[in-house]
Amino acid sequence: MDSLDLIQIFREVARRGSFSATAAAQGVSPASVSKAIAQLETRFGLRLFHRTTRKVSLTDAGQLLFERSSALLELVDLAQGELHERATRPSGRLTVTVPYGLGHTDLPAMLGDFLLRYPEVDLDLYVTDRVVGLAEEGVDLAFRVGPIEDQNLIVRRLLPLDFVAVAAPAYWKAHGKPAHPRELCTHAQLAWSLHGQAPRWHFEVAGKPFELALQPRVNATLAAPLITLATQGLGVMWAPRRALAQWIDSGALECALEPFSPSNVWLYAAYMQRRHNSAALRVLLTHLDAFAEAFKCRDGQRPQDAPPSSGAAAPQS
Repeated sequence: MDSLDLIQIFREVARRGSFSATAAAQGVSPASVSKAIAQLETRFGLRLFHRTTRKVSLTDAGQLLFERSSALLELVDLAQGELHERATRPSGRLTVTVPYGLGHTDLPAMLGDFLLRYPEVDLDLYVTDRVVGLAEEGVDLAFRVGPIEDQNLIVRRLLPLDFVAVAAPAYWKAHGKPAHPRELCTHAQLAWSLHGQAPRWHFEVAGKPFELALQPRVNATLAAPLITLATQGLGVMWAPRRALAQWIDSGALECALEPFSPSNVWLYAAYMQRRHNSAALRVLLTHLDAFAEAFKCRDGQRPQDAPPSSGAAAPQS
């Protein structure tokens, strides 16, 4: 029996002045009540009740515990109520991570729609290309570009990410558009990679992976400055079309090598737990599913077109 249970029995005995009356109210034997009080007295090393054959009364130590435990149990009741509300009504704060390159996609607007729909949910949004440890760093959900190999994560497949080579129209005019990924070796490459990692671009040629080791003119840890350099005609980027849509649509960047995009690269939502997630996380996952379905319909893709993910399968909500 834990300390809170013992204290609740103690307070009941103090109010009723009798072990037997408390036992009758609790539906247990008087011996069980007496044992519980004895356990509590042993833990504190103090006698809490004066005992007679007719009734029990509080000692000075017992009176102190009775007074102090009232506020304690009120706090416990309050916490239980708040936790129940957190589990049943979307509220509280979620911690979410997003790769830098997805800051220019529909993802921020989707999160905005979610916050408008659930005004009692707050968000800590960390934008980073680092692979964050969800459990170690207290992250509720991470958007990641797959495939994801970590079998400890639950993943939900959201959107396929089609990669394209992009450069300013003036750059393509001066240097020519490549017909095969290997031709990018003769172009000025604008690449991004995590600090200390060798930059590489990944393609798919005739259904097989094709990797290109780079000697980039500019290698950055963020994509944003590379987009600016590309629009200035300084070289070629290989990046998700969705991340570059506004520059492609405006004509600032032109695409090449679309048929060589890897087919297994998706945007995933990854999280740790299958059960006992907060109501806020559950409704965010539902919101993400609706977001993904809307894009599938817009792109003319059926849900069954998606390949299986590498991480653990997402549970059905």
